[in-house]
Amino acid sequence: MNERQRARRPGGRSARVGAAVHQTVTDLISERGYGNFTVGEVAARSGVADSSIYRRWGSLETLLTDVALTRLNSRSPMPDTGSLAGDLHTYAATVAREITGPDGLAVVRLAVALSSNGQQGLQARDDLLAERTRQLQSMLDRARERGEHAPDAFAVLDHILAPMYIRVLFGMGLTPDYVDGLVDRLL
Repeated sequence: MNERQRARRPGGRSARVGAAVHQTVTDLISERGYGNFTVGEVAARSGVADSSIYRRWGSLETLLTDVALTRLNSRSPMPDTGSLAGDLHTYAATVAREITGPDGLAVVRLAVALSSNGQQGLQARDDLLAERTRQLQSMLDRARERGEHAPDAFAVLDHILAPMYIRVLFGMGLTPDYVDGLVDRLL
């Protein structure tokens, strides 16, 4: 292997394995729901050895949490528009689009399912919440640094995200006016 080939290798195979496993998990959750497949099935379908999955993630719960966080971070990133109102409106609109999409409730269903899956599941659920709360807090800290009054991260969860998830869970739908109203009431 020459020097140029070596320069391309770091992360290449690892990234491909991660992407294949993540896509397989997403597909299986969409097809069967959480708890209706095993690491062995993920391995077989993704073409990755189950020992590689266990070595990298340790458990199905940890893998599912990683998939959920990766999905959240890529599809609902924390915006930085220059104002808290702009950030929250942009973020809420993005989350609304995500959770009303074809497999949008996968993260909510995953969090609920993890809660009833023993100590490992509870820890994975808590890790998922902690990471998303940390990300929200970074957006709110930026607003405070600009001199804006900002709520805490749990207020965003309680007053913006929770009502949206409940409405979608019960088939009530989300309109842009409704989503904007949630943000406006919080601010």
